[in-house]
Amino acid sequence: MARRKQARLTDVKDIRSILRLTHEQGLSVRAISERLKISKTTISTYLLRAREAGLTGWPLPPGLDEDAVLQRRLFHRRGRPPQDMHAPDWSQIASELKRKGVTLTLLWQEYRERHPNGYGYTWFCERFAAFEQRASATFRNRHTAGAAMQTDYAGHTVPVIDPATGEIRPAQIFVAVLPASLYTFAYASFTQRLPDWIEGQQRALSFFGGVTKAIVCDNLKAGVAKPLWFEPTINATFAAFAEHYDTTILPTRPKRPKDKAKVEGSVLIVERWILARLRNERFFSLVDLNVRINQLLGDLNNRPMRRVGKSRHQLFEAIEREALAPLPATPFEYSEWKSAKVHPDYHVEVNKAVYSVPHRLIGRQVDVRLTSRIVEVFHDHQRVASHRRTSQRAGHVTVNEHMPKTHQHYANTTPASLIKQAAKIGRNAAILIERLMRDRPHPQQGYRAAQGVLSLARRYGPERLEAACDRALMINATSYSSVSTILKSGLDQAPPAAEPVKPAPPHGNIRGSSYYQ
Repeated sequence: MARRKQARLTDVKDIRSILRLTHEQGLSVRAISERLKISKTTISTYLLRAREAGLTGWPLPPGLDEDAVLQRRLFHRRGRPPQDMHAPDWSQIASELKRKGVTLTLLWQEYRERHPNGYGYTWFCERFAAFEQRASATFRNRHTAGAAMQTDYAGHTVPVIDPATGEIRPAQIFVAVLPASLYTFAYASFTQRLPDWIEGQQRALSFFGGVTKAIVCDNLKAGVAKPLWFEPTINATFAAFAEHYDTTILPTRPKRPKDKAKVEGSVLIVERWILARLRNERFFSLVDLNVRINQLLGDLNNRPMRRVGKSRHQLFEAIEREALAPLPATPFEYSEWKSAKVHPDYHVEVNKAVYSVPHRLIGRQVDVRLTSRIVEVFHDHQRVASHRRTSQRAGHVTVNEHMPKTHQHYANTTPASLIKQAAKIGRNAAILIERLMRDRPHPQQGYRAAQGVLSLARRYGPERLEAACDRALMINATSYSSVSTILKSGLDQAPPAAEPVKPAPPHGNIRGSSYYQ
C-alpha cells in the first residue's frame, strides 16, 4: 500500500512537469515524451485526468501546492462515485453506439449535459466496458447499423418429398442476418448453385426492406470465382447483382468463420429454433417448407433476447431500418455470363444452341449474357447482338444483318420467293421457274438457273422474257440456256406456226404449288 502511494505521488510530480511544459511552453505530447522519457500514452492520460479535474492552465490554482492535495484532485474518481450520481442506461448507450457517426465521447457529453454531476469520462468508459463484458456477444463487437449483411448456408438440411415419385430431396437453408440488430432471414432452396444463391440474397434484401453497404458472404464457388483475401474475383453474375443493388461484395477468408461471426451464430440459432422444430414434420414442396420457416422466423425475430431486453425486430426498427439504402425500382433479373469464340459461320454456341453475331467478329472472343428471355453478345464491353432465347435443342437463331452481303442474298432465296418474283413478270415465267426447280433432285440445285432466267428481264424487258418463257414451255426447253437463246435469236417475237395446246400447270394451279408453302 505504501509503495502504491509513493508511486502515485511520483506520478503527481510528473504531472506537474507535464502541465508546465504543455501550458507554459506549449510543447507537444511527443516533445514532452522525449524530454521526460515518459510514454506518449501516459502523458495523454495525465492530460485527460487534468482536464476532467478542471486543470487547464499553468500555474495551478492556489491550494494545489502539495502533491497529496493534487493527487486527490486528480485520482479521486478511482474510488467509489458519489451517491448522487445518475447511472446511465447502459443498454441504451450500447444501442445508440451502433448508429452511424455516434461515439462513446459524444454519448458521454450528452450524458453530462443531462447530469452535470454525473460520471467523468474515464469512469463512464470503465463502467460501459464492464457492462459489455457482462452482456452477450451482441454488444462486444460494435457493428454499425446498415453497414453489412452477412449470409451463409446452414449445415443442416430439411427433406422434401416429391408427391409424384416419392423421391426425397434435401433442401438447403440460406441464412442472412443484419449484425447490428441480429434481425434474421431464412429461405429454403434445393441447391446452393448460383441461381439459388442469387435468389437467396435478393429475397433477404426484400425481407429487410433495404440494402446494406456491403454483403459479407462465404467463399461459395457459385459466387466467388477466386477466393483470394486481398483481391477476390467475384462471379460476373454476382458482380452484376451487386451493381444493380449498389452494394459491395466482401468474401471472407477461407476457413475463417470469425470473419462472419454473426451469421455463424444466427445459423446455429436457426438450426435450433427453426429446423429442430421441423424434424417431425413432412413437406411435399419447397413452397410449404418456406411458409413454415417464415412462421417460425417471425417468432424468432419477435422473441425478446435475454441479455438485451429487446427483440431482434425491435432493435431493427429502432436502429437499423433507417440506415438501409432503398431497394432499386426494379428487381434484379438473373443472368449468366459465358465466354465463347465466334465460329467461321459467324455464330456462337451457347447451351446447345447457336446465335449469330456480326461476321466481322469471326475468330474473336466474346462475352455472352443469358437471361430467361434473351441472349446478348458483347465484344469489348459493347453489345453487338441480341436475340430472343430459343428453347429448341440445337436450334439456330440468325439475323440477316449479321451475314456478308453474298450470304444475305443466298439466305433470303427460297423456291417460293423465286416463283413470286417470276409471277410479277408473268404466268409463263412462273411456270418455267417452278419447272426449273421441280425437275431437279433438290430445289436448291435450280436456284442459279432460276436467278439467271429472272436476270434476263433487266436486259430484254419483262414482256419479251414472258414471251420467251411461253415459247420455251411449248417446245419443252426449260433451261436458262434455252430461254437465253430464244431471246438472242428473237424467236420470242416470231408468230407461232400452229396453236399447240399449252401444258397444264403441274398441280393444276401454280399458287397451290408446294413451293409457295
